[in-house]
Amino acid sequence: MTKERGLKRNLTNYGDKEFATYLRKSFARSMGISKEMLDKPIVGIAMTPSGFNSCHRGMPELVDAVSRGILAAGALPRPFPTISLGEVFLSPTSMVYRNLMAMDTEEMVRAQPMDAVVLIGGCDKTVPAQLMGLASANIPAIQLVTGPMSTGRHRGERLGACTDCRRFWGKYRANEIDTAEITEIEGKLSTTSGTCGVMGTASTMACIAEILGMSLPDTAAIPSVHSERLVAAEASGHAIVQLIDNPILPSEIITEKSVENAFRVLMAISGSTNAIVHLTAVAGRLGIKISDERLNEISDETPVLVNLKPVGEGYMEDFYAAGGLRAVLHEIKHLLHLDTINVAGQTLGDILEEPMDWVDRTYIKSLDNPVSDVGGLISVKGNIAPDGAIFKRAAATPELFEVEGRAVVFENLEDLANRIDDPDLDVEPNDILVLKNAGPVAAGMPEAGYLPIPKKLAQKGVKDMVRLSDARMSGTAFGTILLHISPEAGIGGPLAAVENGDRIQFSVSQKRISLLVDDETIERRLAEKEPLKTPERGYRALYSKTVLQAPDGCDFDFLRHTSVDS
Repeated sequence: MTKERGLKRNLTNYGDKEFATYLRKSFARSMGISKEMLDKPIVGIAMTPSGFNSCHRGMPELVDAVSRGILAAGALPRPFPTISLGEVFLSPTSMVYRNLMAMDTEEMVRAQPMDAVVLIGGCDKTVPAQLMGLASANIPAIQLVTGPMSTGRHRGERLGACTDCRRFWGKYRANEIDTAEITEIEGKLSTTSGTCGVMGTASTMACIAEILGMSLPDTAAIPSVHSERLVAAEASGHAIVQLIDNPILPSEIITEKSVENAFRVLMAISGSTNAIVHLTAVAGRLGIKISDERLNEISDETPVLVNLKPVGEGYMEDFYAAGGLRAVLHEIKHLLHLDTINVAGQTLGDILEEPMDWVDRTYIKSLDNPVSDVGGLISVKGNIAPDGAIFKRAAATPELFEVEGRAVVFENLEDLANRIDDPDLDVEPNDILVLKNAGPVAAGMPEAGYLPIPKKLAQKGVKDMVRLSDARMSGTAFGTILLHISPEAGIGGPLAAVENGDRIQFSVSQKRISLLVDDETIERRLAEKEPLKTPERGYRALYSKTVLQAPDGCDFDFLRHTSVDS
C-alpha cells in the first residue's frame, strides 16, 4: 500500500510529482477548502443518490452525517458519485448492471486520492456491487446501508413492499379485489425512504454486510427514517478515520470464516435467494468458495429464527425493535466462527460477550422454539441442474416438497408473457411450470423466476405450484420455486432440453431435481438447438461474453481471484 496520504495519494503522472501535487492543490482550493484541511487525510464517501432510486431518497442526510463524523475525527470528507441501481427502474434487470457498478466503485476508489472510504447504498444490487468493489480495491472501508422503509396502512392492515404488493397483486389477478382497491394499495405500499421493509434482498445484504464485518455492529436493521440511522452514519464516519492509522483491510475481514458466518446468518434469517449469488461474487473477489455441499450442511444445521415476511409475519421495523441481528447471533453463537474481526477491530466473540437485555420472541425466536428446525435455503442438483439450483424451502409449500409432475414449458420471457394468462393454456394445478432462457447470458437473469400462477388457475383458488427456471426471484417473493438452474438453457444447459409433457421429479429431502427423460434424448434435443444470439456492442456485449454462471456469483470472469495492490 502506498505511504502517501491525502491529496498526494494516487497522483496524476505528469513526470513531475511536485507539479502534480501543486496542480491538484490548486484545483482543490477552488472548492473553497483551506490549506490546513488539504493537509489532512482524506476519506471518500461513495454516494448513490438517483432520481431513479427511491430507496436512496435519504442519501443527502446520510452523506452529511458521515461527513460530520469524519470531520470530528480529524479528516477531510470527499463525497463522490457512482452508478446507482434502482431495482424496479432498470431494464432488462438491475442484475445486468451490478457488475458495472462494482467496476465503477472499485476504479473510483482506486483512482481518486482517498485514504479510506465509506460506501453508502441500500437497494438490492447496490450493496453487493459496493462490497465486490471494495473487496477488490482493498483499502480501509466501511459499508453503510440506507436502512429499510417503514410500513404503510390499508384498511387497518400494515403493508410493506414488496411481499404485500405481490400478495395483493395475486388477489387482483384472482378477481378477489377490484381495480379501484389495487390502485389505492399502490399508493400505500412504499410510503417512506428506504429499502423494502421485509427480509428481501436489500435487508438480507445489510445483515450480511454486518456479519461479514464490513459494517459497524447493530446497524443493519435500523429503519431509514429513524434518527439512529443518522447516528450510525456519523459513527461510521468517525470509525473510518481510525482505520487510516490502524488499517484493517477488507481482505483481512472477508475471510472463509466470515463468509461461512454470513451463510449461517442467511439461513437463520431465511434471507433472499439472491444473497447466495451476491455473497458468492463478493467472496470470489478474494478467492473464497463455499461448496454446495457445505452450503447444505450449514442450512441443515441452522434453524430459521426470524419471523418476518415473506416467510413469517413481521417487518424489518419489528426486527429492529425486537433486538436486530445481534439477537439472532446470540442464539446461534455456538455455530459461528467467533474469531472473525470487523471494521472496528472487534472479534465476533467480543461483540457477543455482552448479553441481550431483552428480545421480542414474536419476531426473533429462541433456539428451542424456531420458526423452522432447518435453514431457509438449499442447493439442489440433478440431470436438469448438474451445476446446481437454489430452493427457498422456508417460503414454499411443504405439500409440494416431494412431487412428480408434467412440464408446462415457456421458452423465454416473451413466451411467458404471451401465454401465461391464455384461457386455452393446457395447465393443471399439479403441473410444473418451466421457464427457459432467463439466465445470465440469455436475459441478464431477471427476477422472473416467480412465474405467476396462470390466471385460469388463480381464479379457481390455486395459490402455489412448483416452478423452475434459470432466472432469479425477488427476495420478497414466496412459493415453491426452484431458481438459478445452472448451466443456464441459453448456453446449452440441459434445462434447454425440457419439452411440454415431459415428467419432472422434485425432491426436497433428496435435494434433487430430475428430468425423467433418458440421456440420449436430452443430448439429441440439445444438439438440435440453435446458438443463442447475443449483443454485439457496448456493455451488454461485454456482459454476455464474460459473465459467469450462478455458482460463480454471475461475476465477470476477469474480475475474480485478483489481488490489487492499492
